[in-house]
Amino acid sequence: MARRKLISADMWDTLFGLTYLVLRTNAMLLLAAAPLVVLTLTTDPRSSWPALAVAGVLATPAISAAFTVFHRFNVERRTEVVRGFWRAWALHLRRSLAIGALTVGGSAVLGIDVIALSDHRPGALFVPLLLVLGLLLWTTALLALVAGVERPEARLRDVLKASLFLGVRRWYLTVVSFLALGSLLALFIYSPALALGIATTPLLYAAWGNSRYSLRPVLPHGAVVRTG
Repeated sequence: MARRKLISADMWDTLFGLTYLVLRTNAMLLLAAAPLVVLTLTTDPRSSWPALAVAGVLATPAISAAFTVFHRFNVERRTEVVRGFWRAWALHLRRSLAIGALTVGGSAVLGIDVIALSDHRPGALFVPLLLVLGLLLWTTALLALVAGVERPEARLRDVLKASLFLGVRRWYLTVVSFLALGSLLALFIYSPALALGIATTPLLYAAWGNSRYSLRPVLPHGAVVRTG
């Protein structure tokens, strides 16, 4: 009796496609965010935070490019990475930099305020409020990067408003996204090679998927990403 195939040819194709997607996307992210990665690994963030802030802004288009790769794989079943990544990087460059600058700049202001107030009596009242504002800022930024890929024709102001509203309304999905990003940060601290080599793409994919589901009310069914 002939042995039954445990894994079909289509499943093998999907497995190899996923492996290719993960490894290539990780490599492109590492290349596009190289200044941020190098500064993080070789400097003390307490003294180099201005340079890290600039590098963080410059790394934001890489996240939009990765989200485009995820969209193309999820919606169009396309596993080509390199060309699509860099085309998306160029296409979403200006909007991604604007979102990155708003997020990093706002975080810096909030962080300075938290430090300044932490040793004073009003800090007990205002520090939690500032932390909540920081969470709202990062929630808006994450969903705005996803929305910018899914709806590139939308105005940035509209994207930010919808991202803030839906991020708060579907807070449970936002929590899952932040758990994925927090896991990536923890893994990067304890095992940078594993984080950069393998884990970045799956955890970013989890954050992207949750954020895209949060944005469903403002996304057309089967929206196609412009790639140039």
